[in-house]
Amino acid sequence: MPDSQESDRHVKPFVYESLSTKALHFSIGEIQSRMQIQDPHALDLEYTRTMMGFLMFEPEPRNIAMIGLGGGSLAKFCYRHLPDSRIQVVEINPHVIALRDEFHVPPDDERFSVVQGDGAQFVRYRATRCDVLMVDGFDSDGQPSRLSSQRFYDDCFEMLQPDGIMVVNLHSGHPRYEIFVDRIRRSFNDSVLVIDGVDLTNGIVFASKGHAFDSHRPARARGPKRLDEVAARQLHAGFARVSSALEGRRR
Repeated sequence: MPDSQESDRHVKPFVYESLSTKALHFSIGEIQSRMQIQDPHALDLEYTRTMMGFLMFEPEPRNIAMIGLGGGSLAKFCYRHLPDSRIQVVEINPHVIALRDEFHVPPDDERFSVVQGDGAQFVRYRATRCDVLMVDGFDSDGQPSRLSSQRFYDDCFEMLQPDGIMVVNLHSGHPRYEIFVDRIRRSFNDSVLVIDGVDLTNGIVFASKGHAFDSHRPARARGPKRLDEVAARQLHAGFARVSSALEGRRR
């Protein structure tokens, strides 16, 4: 269980369960994560499927870092379908981590770990670089300022390998949404793709440290060769959104 002093600093989420789904909430009006009870490893929310569009540019990442666990949808999907990847998840809220079994998040092993920590500190004092950095860190107040500052995105850039990809989930209705996107553009020298309106309120931003968006070819937009048919079907619409954003960037 979470340490009492540490847990007092964080809002405790709750789980809402229907006949077919289980969802993680901080408030009843906003879903943080949702899982299909009959298929707990599937990506149920469209924004998570879109975030997996990084596979179009980095189909076989060796190291994936994630900021924000939530219900573990992205972590579970990557663990199951990218067996050669090492995955480290950083989550600041101990109450969220305490619910990992409820959402079928796999136990830590030699290639998967969930650690409690501040994502901003994690990228600033990085112990190693990663091929893919996924930022999906929200708290009970929404978009944390420490995960959307210019310094944070600069540190994210430095944490990536030379051809690494960052993908960020932002709330497109946030009053500073355009400012956050502009900060990512500055940190990544405008090597950015923006996909608005996913699940109505999510803006998904892809940023490349190298030239992945310039060298991309449609024939490469298939992800890992070993991705099974069921998983590939889940990602098809997300890949199409990314392809459309790429075409728009070239115009």
